[in-house]
Amino acid sequence: MTPTSGTGPDPWGRRAGLTLVELMVVLLVLGVAATAVVMTMPDPRPGLGHEAEVFAARLVRAREEAILTNRTVEAAVDADGYAFRVRRPGRREPLATPPFEPVQWSAAVQTRGAETVAFDPTGGTEPAQIVLVRDEARARVTVDTGGEVRVHVG
Repeated sequence: MTPTSGTGPDPWGRRAGLTLVELMVVLLVLGVAATAVVMTMPDPRPGLGHEAEVFAARLVRAREEAILTNRTVEAAVDADGYAFRVRRPGRREPLATPPFEPVQWSAAVQTRGAETVAFDPTGGTEPAQIVLVRDEARARVTVDTGGEVRVHVG
């Protein structure tokens, strides 16, 4: 009777396991796959256009607040973000109730333009323009004398 399978030690002297070269190839393939995944992930920061839209919507809400409460509402814009306040005779009071709590710009956003946009009780204001810049992207928020807010991206 002829044996159908070999038993005992391997006659060629091979041992089970991976060689160093095989292990290096596996690590190289895993590294390339991980790089591909990281490179295709979207930027976690909100887009500059989105940031400008949110700011513009809050300016519109500040205009409405000025009309509804018959008082001057200001948006103070600086390099760190923006905050809303109410103008009272001789002083300015922060307006921190939702949706007017202070907002910080997201990472790497720079601003140029008006420092304050003040809506009077009729909803009017001085014309203003605030430009948001991140990397090569630009978004411009403009406010006309009637208090109309517009966003221009690009």
